[in-house]
Amino acid sequence: MKAMKLKQPKPITTKPLELVDLPKPTVHADEVLIQVKACGICHTDLHIIEGELAQSKLPLVPGHQVSGVIEATGTDVKQFQKGDSVGVPWLYSTCGKCRFCKAGKENLCDNIQFTGFHVNGGYAEYMVAKESFTYKLPEGFSFIAAAPLLCAGIIGYRALKLSGAKTKSRLGLYGFGASAHITIQIAIHQGCEIYVFSRGEKHRQLAEKLGAVWTGTADDIPPQKLDSAIIFAPAGQLVLNALKVMEKGGTIVLAGIHMTPIPAMEYQLIYQERTIRSVANSTRQDALDLLRLAAEIPIKTEIQTFPLAMANEALQLLKESKIQGAGVLAIK
Repeated sequence: MKAMKLKQPKPITTKPLELVDLPKPTVHADEVLIQVKACGICHTDLHIIEGELAQSKLPLVPGHQVSGVIEATGTDVKQFQKGDSVGVPWLYSTCGKCRFCKAGKENLCDNIQFTGFHVNGGYAEYMVAKESFTYKLPEGFSFIAAAPLLCAGIIGYRALKLSGAKTKSRLGLYGFGASAHITIQIAIHQGCEIYVFSRGEKHRQLAEKLGAVWTGTADDIPPQKLDSAIIFAPAGQLVLNALKVMEKGGTIVLAGIHMTPIPAMEYQLIYQERTIRSVANSTRQDALDLLRLAAEIPIKTEIQTFPLAMANEALQLLKESKIQGAGVLAIK
């Protein structure tokens, strides 16, 4: 099978992913073999490829927003059969035994594994996944359209939930890429008023098209203070920007897995019970809830597609904020 393999982390400008032939993986009893049809690209992929996250497996096939068709099932698999359309997200497996798993916080599992990080992911023609961490795709979604739901959508949904945003809440979104363009649709569906901060004019135009009541850059002051905000861009300075326009008791959620250092700040910025919190991964329930909402709303994903062999070039465009909506590798 064809796959894009990372041998050693390097800057994306050096094109570190190599197109190679690998053996088709075999399934264990609790696994499914998936013929990959599409795989979304993500800032987390960039952080892995460029070495900003401590590497646990090399060589590695990245990719964790995978959609495809089941080609084979392990002997213990009950809920899927050959031909089912399925998706695999960032969360690959948890132990189910540690104190976090037992407390319903499997996203914090002590023995957690991630797709395209601890195990080979979806930048390939085939991959294997655990049955209990694989999901049926929502009706009406193509493989290309569904791929961004499986990380950008799930993480955006969890971030929105942690923000505490409610009907008529004023919610700020900092950065307007793959995750934010899905999150805005969920937030508006839930009755929020959306303010978008982005350096890209085309991204601000997309935000307005999707229903934002105001758009500007991170340095701009919106007409009203925000009740909550989600920061998608991996820039620590944005935390201070958001605090300056945050209402008393407001919550700022950091949605990325990696961020540049947050600058020192005056205590007054967080005084009056303003909260800063991070998002760490997701749970299986987050995935189920997001996929249900995707069909209910329905969410429309803005997509730019690339062939598998152009994964390096696609990720370079992502790093430069030159992709409108979500970037997706069309595998087969």
